[in-house]
Amino acid sequence: MPKVDDLSAAELAHELAGELGRRLAGEDEALVARFPGERPGCQPVHTVYVPADQYDADVVRSWGERARQAMADHDAVLRECLGDAAAPLLPLVVDKLEREPIEDLRIDFEDGYGAPADAVEGADVVRAAEALAASQADASRPASYGIRIKSLERPTRRRALETLVGFIDHLLSASGGLDGFVVTLPKVTSVAQVEAMALACDRIEAANGLSPGTLRFEIQVETPQSVLGPDGTALIARMIHAAPTRVVGLHYGTYDYSAFCGIAAPYQSLEHPVADHAKAVMQAAAAGTGVHLSDGSTNVLPVGDSDQVRRAWALHLRLVRRSLERGFYQGWDLHPAQLPTRYAATYGFFRDGFADAAERLRRYAARSEGGILDEPATARALADFLVRGLECGALREQETHEGTGLEVAGLTALARPSRT
Repeated sequence: MPKVDDLSAAELAHELAGELGRRLAGEDEALVARFPGERPGCQPVHTVYVPADQYDADVVRSWGERARQAMADHDAVLRECLGDAAAPLLPLVVDKLEREPIEDLRIDFEDGYGAPADAVEGADVVRAAEALAASQADASRPASYGIRIKSLERPTRRRALETLVGFIDHLLSASGGLDGFVVTLPKVTSVAQVEAMALACDRIEAANGLSPGTLRFEIQVETPQSVLGPDGTALIARMIHAAPTRVVGLHYGTYDYSAFCGIAAPYQSLEHPVADHAKAVMQAAAAGTGVHLSDGSTNVLPVGDSDQVRRAWALHLRLVRRSLERGFYQGWDLHPAQLPTRYAATYGFFRDGFADAAERLRRYAARSEGGILDEPATARALADFLVRGLECGALREQETHEGTGLEVAGLTALARPSRT
């Protein structure tokens, strides 16, 4: 068949590239805006929830002390739970509990706190805000922190807003700051609630002379409505994009979500099929947005006699490892004695996978042949695994460099490439 014009193949490709570039320019810009990739900074490995009436400026130190005491009281039990991994992991855990026992903290004004009279909650708002400011002043607060308010559903909306507005007002009045501050919005049932929360943030910032975008919040996925809307769509995806500069996290709420789905109390768990379904939808919705995912909690606490502690620690170790294997690098901790197993499971996960990931990445970077033919996407996943291991303290820069031949900057660039 004869050519219709005299364009060479190269000229045709160039012409098409220009035409399609103009046609798709809007989509290109929207893709970068909606899916900017991983945001700068380390993701915490957990969030600790402390009821507002139990919070004080000394909470980080006291939790670390209580966690180390639990390890000392049940040393043989913990070593039995960890098996051969105890010797290499326990020094890392002790060091972490001495340096930084809590990475992310929420002062809880919701389910963990209850529904006291307005005057009681108002007083706790003032006291907790002043205590947080004190912890900022003496540098004892965690790297990230914030509050969980009540839901924006009608029955608790006014109280939620009074707590949010009052806490920020008293924190600033006590010379506190908002660097690292995050608000948890629970029991979200509609995109409109996320938009309303963003509006509230706008107004609070304006009233306090704060820069736009200072206030950020995370959505707690505790209701089936946030996963599957009445029209059959995954509303959680729309929620993320309803406030793209403010929504920074999706946190799964184990027990509320399970209860809403009609799961009997003895079977409510992070590993129930309804939990896996909800978290899979969350994972797909958040992919590429820079929004961090967090698994929920277990209410089986390591307290009581040795057998009770053993069962709780073994369960927590297994659930944390399971979450990590499924790409949820953060979870909730509700008691100081959960910290040893949180860090042991996290460090064990990254140390167990280090040698294989480093060797595969070395072969990929050198373009050498091996038993596995890794693609660029897999190389990014391998690099991200190592970067996360470095960020949480499970791995050391020297060993990753020796194992991969790459410096940390090179690993990070490979793990989290810019879309721009």
